[in-house]
Amino acid sequence: MGNRLFCMSKKDVNGKEIGRSKNKGKSSNRLGSGRSQQRRMPPEEELLHRHALSMAIQQCQSQSQRFEGSMSRRIGPSTSSRRLPVDPVQMPDLENIKLKKFIFIHGEGLGAWCWYKTIALLEEVGLHTIALDLMGSGIDLTDSNSVTTLADYSKPLTNYLDNLPEDEKVILVGHGFGGACISYALEHYPKKISKAIFLCATMVSHGQKPFDVFAEELGSAELFMKGSKFLIYANGKDNSPTGFMLEKQHMRGLYFNQTPAKDVALAMALMRPIPLGPIMEKMALSPENYGIGRRYFIQTLDDHALSPDVQEKLVRENPPEGVFKIKGSDHCPFLSKPQTLHKILLEIAQIP
Repeated sequence: MGNRLFCMSKKDVNGKEIGRSKNKGKSSNRLGSGRSQQRRMPPEEELLHRHALSMAIQQCQSQSQRFEGSMSRRIGPSTSSRRLPVDPVQMPDLENIKLKKFIFIHGEGLGAWCWYKTIALLEEVGLHTIALDLMGSGIDLTDSNSVTTLADYSKPLTNYLDNLPEDEKVILVGHGFGGACISYALEHYPKKISKAIFLCATMVSHGQKPFDVFAEELGSAELFMKGSKFLIYANGKDNSPTGFMLEKQHMRGLYFNQTPAKDVALAMALMRPIPLGPIMEKMALSPENYGIGRRYFIQTLDDHALSPDVQEKLVRENPPEGVFKIKGSDHCPFLSKPQTLHKILLEIAQIP
């Protein structure tokens, strides 16, 4: 059963479409790392890729050191003097964007580093961005096996919101299992969040676990906890599993089937185990807090990890204010379709 993790069937879904797929052939659900599934990196993304390499070097150096204070590390404004290419037609009128600060929350196994293209593009048009490492992720030195609750996992985000002035709001963007973290934030900080954007994310309802998104394919959480070969038992086989980590072969086929080869190599070097406790925790969401939040969902239509069928079900059962779609995107549109994602984020930011 472990080999089937996240691999689901896909159907056409309805909603707003943005972008065109470059892959005209029928997509495959097979796992693998064939070069034919990965598009080549366009020349205009080369500069963006250099940002990632710099982050990767810093991360590898940081993981061998001890940090004092907060374990959260943020990716902030770039100091590069070179300007990144942006389509002038898509340059927003900043007067139409009242809120100019985005906070990015990565998905399972990833880190703040994964947003490097999105950060560069948004800052190029004058917006402010911060990407946070969740507890036990990215360059946060916490052992992911010790992260047992959603509150712990989300601590870097809640710490940031705690320190945010009362009269200031932000736009949250959460990817994958990071959707549970922004749902948690909506429940506890509803007045500090202007909009919450779920990027192919676990936008579950009250009483559900983030893991429940995959229940139709994997069976119950209880069965998964007993049978998956990807589970990590940091406290010994006689105790409950503490995390899981996919093999590189599976990650390539599930997460990065449309991602440029250079970014796939970067991700393979930087991904970390996923703490199991937070995604097995039932969400406590109330109408008076979470219910008043302005939520938007971005669907990825060539996603092998969170299939379009499942994403459509999430939208249907827990309707957001708006739904957007990215054709030809895998589970990581910030790597495979950064320009299209950029345009959607700007469009959502300009919604009154």
